[in-house]
Amino acid sequence: MSFLLRLSRLIDWINERVGRGVMWLVLIAVVISAGNALVRKLFNTSSNALLEIQWYLFAAIFMLAAGYTFLRNEHVRIDLVTNRLSARGQNIVDVIGILLFLLPMAVLILWLSWPIVMTSVQSGEMSQNPGGLIRWPVKMLLPLGLGLLVLQAVSELIKRIAFLTGHGPNPLRKKSAGAATEELVAAIKAQRGGRAEP
Repeated sequence: MSFLLRLSRLIDWINERVGRGVMWLVLIAVVISAGNALVRKLFNTSSNALLEIQWYLFAAIFMLAAGYTFLRNEHVRIDLVTNRLSARGQNIVDVIGILLFLLPMAVLILWLSWPIVMTSVQSGEMSQNPGGLIRWPVKMLLPLGLGLLVLQAVSELIKRIAFLTGHGPNPLRKKSAGAATEELVAAIKAQRGGRAEP
């Protein structure tokens, strides 16, 4: 079990880094969107490339952050039934959901999308819009994002089994908003070498 928990920590580390990087894409998308709107209003012109890069960034945010969202336990849940269960019962429901629904669905879509992505890469597929962008990078986000989600599903499965067998804490315990703030303050202090702001 210790090897599996180390593997889980490695997967968590990967998705944590990817998720934190993807956060910057939100800012870039907002800046490009605002700039495109200003240019369109002020100069009555636009660019298909700028419009498409907004779509690409949205796709990247959505696909690449799926594993990070699962890591943070912030994905959409139907808690109507599971909230009535004990921590053990909630983790059992999650194990069943991961094994019967999430992993098969993600692996199937990953497998079906790969030939489409490879065809796009090999053909050098371009946008049909004048001045548009190449298409394969945005299509590559589908298997990449699903790959990260599959890895995180494996990690979450390991953590839930560890909890059920008494080898780890409850992975479904959510942190309070205060705990998240304290975690952020501790991270900022660690970056500054422990110095507090004057």
